[in-house]
Amino acid sequence: MTNLKSLQNNNSPLFFILGPCVIENEQHTLTIAEHLKKLSEKLKFTFIFKSSFDKANRTSLQNFRGVGLDEGCKILSKVRKELEVPVVTDIHIPAHAEIVSEHVDVIQIPAFLCRQTDLLIAASKTNKIVNIKKGQFVSAETMSKVLEKATSTGNESIWLCERGYTFGYNNLVVDYRNFPIMKKFGKPVVFDATHSVQRPSGQGCSSSGDREFIPNLASAAIAQKIAGIFMEVHDNPEKALCDGPNSVRLSQLEGLLQYLIGLDAWVKNRNLPDLGN
Repeated sequence: MTNLKSLQNNNSPLFFILGPCVIENEQHTLTIAEHLKKLSEKLKFTFIFKSSFDKANRTSLQNFRGVGLDEGCKILSKVRKELEVPVVTDIHIPAHAEIVSEHVDVIQIPAFLCRQTDLLIAASKTNKIVNIKKGQFVSAETMSKVLEKATSTGNESIWLCERGYTFGYNNLVVDYRNFPIMKKFGKPVVFDATHSVQRPSGQGCSSSGDREFIPNLASAAIAQKIAGIFMEVHDNPEKALCDGPNSVRLSQLEGLLQYLIGLDAWVKNRNLPDLGN
């Protein structure tokens, strides 16, 4: 299994965080994870499997949240052990941190919770890698203070993740100035290409999205020389239980990954002109 703690700079070959938004059931999760692992071996990229045991911020109380902590950890452990791939999932309260850390390689902090001090400290104290998603309401500069909270525990394995900024109601926009700003903090920067095309609560009772823009946004982010790309994928987005409209169709993923990997290699072999102040 890949030693993820070696991925601590933005100049290494691009890694990918991939998987369905939410754990729907064990068989579905294992099937997608196995497909993604084979793809990573074929295209030779570092792959981290992602799925959530609970989506605590769904628009409506009636929406599917996930299989829960106990079942979710059991399924994620099975993916990790049987397929020998690293795993990431998100937590929502400090009490989750220690429990989840026994089953994953990376703990993710959801965007809405990126300023929650107790949550950041609990996650960082596990000494796992912590991927902190920048809130839709937070500037890139403010993420330096978020980073201070996390590293106050002595854990330096922190990633920062861009996922778009609130642009009026039910819409997000990506400010590409955020990448060089956050890179100055000396941590790997990840781009969440699928949540960035989300339209929060765009369907009234759930979010909608514009997956056709994912290749464009991901390509522009890679031009910034970043560490990783996060994309939610599903074999049948129309029937996905969460975030289907902004998920990449599994059947279309390979071509997109080939393009992004090639672009990353080209970009990282060139120096961006420095125009100074």
